[in-house]
Amino acid sequence: MKKRPVDLVVISDVHLGTYGCHAKELLKYMKSIRPKEVILNGDIIDVWQFSKRYWPKSHMKVVKMIMEWIAKDVKIHYITGNHDEMLRKFTGFKMGSFSIVNKVVLPLCDQKAWFFHGDVFDVTMQHSKWVAKLGAKGYDFLIILNRAINFISKKIGKGPISMSKQIKNGVKSAVKFINDFEQIAADIAIENNYDYVVCGHIHQPEMRQISNDKGTVTYLNSGDWIENLTALEYHNGKWKLYTYEHDIEIANQAEDPNEETYVLEKAALFQSLVEEFQSSGLVKLK
Repeated sequence: MKKRPVDLVVISDVHLGTYGCHAKELLKYMKSIRPKEVILNGDIIDVWQFSKRYWPKSHMKVVKMIMEWIAKDVKIHYITGNHDEMLRKFTGFKMGSFSIVNKVVLPLCDQKAWFFHGDVFDVTMQHSKWVAKLGAKGYDFLIILNRAINFISKKIGKGPISMSKQIKNGVKSAVKFINDFEQIAADIAIENNYDYVVCGHIHQPEMRQISNDKGTVTYLNSGDWIENLTALEYHNGKWKLYTYEHDIEIANQAEDPNEETYVLEKAALFQSLVEEFQSSGLVKLK
């Protein structure tokens, strides 16, 4: 399949290492594009959930694909999120075309785009991290349950449903949190004269204009690869919200029947990641 050129792609909230992660679908998407620059906007690897020791081949293949992009000098900015916050101690690290940052501002056709994950706005994260982690475990259980329900739904000829979406859309406090998050991000962006503000974190894909009494900004959110399977693309001066389920060509590709799930201890996982870095030629140990 011919790869589609993209000037800039934004991927966030993949949550590698969790049962809810759609790594196979993400890998299909990554293989279908030829990006010049990539923003990994937080929560790519879910460090919170590593205690489960769950790491399928498809999750490692996503890491390998990122390594391939780096080897081809595709510029990659890894913006840290709350689930991969351990990487914040490496902020400023650079290796070839790869860098780890907390935020980044890029010029796009004489305009400025501000990229950051978004957990800085989350009061729960700031004051009660254990509550947030407990909520993450509950959310992951809900995703597993949702997958089982959708398996049955598909068998009886009905379409998929998203339990977490229905809960978020039906609970007023959740709706208010999302609206407040978007407005705060927009207000700060307008205050700093940015033309675009690009976030992740809330798993809510979006592209819209937001205004206040000081101006207007384009708010964008890349969504996630747990429920929505979405990404943001910028090409030829225009933004697009990519949705996997609308990409019939790659969504209908057959999956590898030999794909297997296996479990790794933390040490084994770390060693496996180091080996991937070494095999890519990007890291050489003395």
